[in-house]
Amino acid sequence: MREPTVVPTTVLVAADYFQSYSVVGLLAALGVLFVAVAFGAGRLLRPVVPTPEKLMTYECGVDPVGEGWAHTQVRYYVYAFLYVIFAVDSIFLFPWATVFADPGYGATTLVEMFIFLGFLAVGLLYAYKKGVLTWT
Repeated sequence: MREPTVVPTTVLVAADYFQSYSVVGLLAALGVLFVAVAFGAGRLLRPVVPTPEKLMTYECGVDPVGEGWAHTQVRYYVYAFLYVIFAVDSIFLFPWATVFADPGYGATTLVEMFIFLGFLAVGLLYAYKKGVLTWT
């Protein structure tokens, strides 16, 4: 007779670990398949009648006049980057606020928060000194 095989616990833990990720992988594959089928059905069912009017670029219903090249001032991008930086950085204050309420973390969290806000203040001061924040 054959003796029963003993499977090490590490193999069982690894199998359980990867089984939980296989469900995520299966759902991701189903999502990609669903999008591919939707796009494929749309491509098969839509009418394709290209005309010069349909192929012409327009904006807000106005026919284009002149070149398609236009200069955009860089300062608008700088404002957008500054907004994104400060908006994303302000999100980090919420986890600190929740940890600050826990016992034993108050002083450390408060010091870390003021250091973080100091870095933000230095960045804002630098942008102000460079004249980025003046709207002309």
